[in-house]
Amino acid sequence: MSSRIPVLELEDVSVAYDTHNGPVQAVNRVNLKVYPEEIVGLVGESGSGKSTLAYAIMRLLKGAAFLQNGTIKVMGKDIYAMSPKELQAFRWAQMSMVFQSAMSALNPVMTVEQQFIDTLRSHNKQMTLEQCRMRAAELMDLVRIDPKYLGSYPHQLSGGMRQRVVIAIAIALEPAFVIMDEPTTALDVVVQRSILDQIQAIQRKVHFAVLFISHDFSLVAELAQRVAIMYAGRMVEVADSRALTQTENHHPYTEGLLRAIPRLTADEIVIEGIPGHPPNLVSLPSGCAFHPRCPYVTDECRQQRPSLYEVGTAEIECHRYAGQKVVQHV
Repeated sequence: MSSRIPVLELEDVSVAYDTHNGPVQAVNRVNLKVYPEEIVGLVGESGSGKSTLAYAIMRLLKGAAFLQNGTIKVMGKDIYAMSPKELQAFRWAQMSMVFQSAMSALNPVMTVEQQFIDTLRSHNKQMTLEQCRMRAAELMDLVRIDPKYLGSYPHQLSGGMRQRVVIAIAIALEPAFVIMDEPTTALDVVVQRSILDQIQAIQRKVHFAVLFISHDFSLVAELAQRVAIMYAGRMVEVADSRALTQTENHHPYTEGLLRAIPRLTADEIVIEGIPGHPPNLVSLPSGCAFHPRCPYVTDECRQQRPSLYEVGTAEIECHRYAGQKVVQHV
């Protein structure tokens, strides 16, 4: 894996929000690589920094948010070194994003076909309307929607259909890298499963890499080859998805997420939550940000942030693994 050229490379990436009290870090020194044709899951509770990181990668940070530190490269190109014109041409052609709310992502006053045409012609003005319509029909077939719905408006489609249209538009120009930010959250379980199966089938056919963001740990572990766990803006563990259930060495937060997966017993469904609440980013706890919720907490955890250690095939930010090879110092 390390000998391959990554489609996404994050190096010491920090994203902050300007406030009256100074910058507040929502993403703190994140390092991650995603390789060609790989699906990497990004998991964490609400407020952990997942979506902020996605918007930073796409260079779509708005308002008070800004890239504070680090470099973001897609296909070897520094996203923040591009001119606006270069970035406009690069987005969707080389990297794209499936946003959380399909209804918000689609223009409500344009038909589905018009939105395909708008995407295709904005990057290739030489395409004729007929070519755009043919490509739109191909993409609808790819996501298993009858092309007859191309003339429909978003509100005339079901939630699952809208989400599949958004996925089809995201891959219309065959980008090498796609971010999927909670693409199935608002859908029922049956539709969610159908879309996940389609994502895997399309990804195998079109060969793009995916950063799949979700709060659903079990879903991501099933879909992705590797899983990155985010807590309070930090990447606290990156592991092979199979190792998540087959090994015992994990970050305490990862252990909590694993215990929180519902289990069906003879009498009931058992769910174990993680005690406490995610920290306020404005006033993070000293030392390890997870220490107020951690069952293994020591004085060292309260006083000093841990380094990132290599533990088997995983990388874990926890004092329990001090003595292992250091991947990243504090």
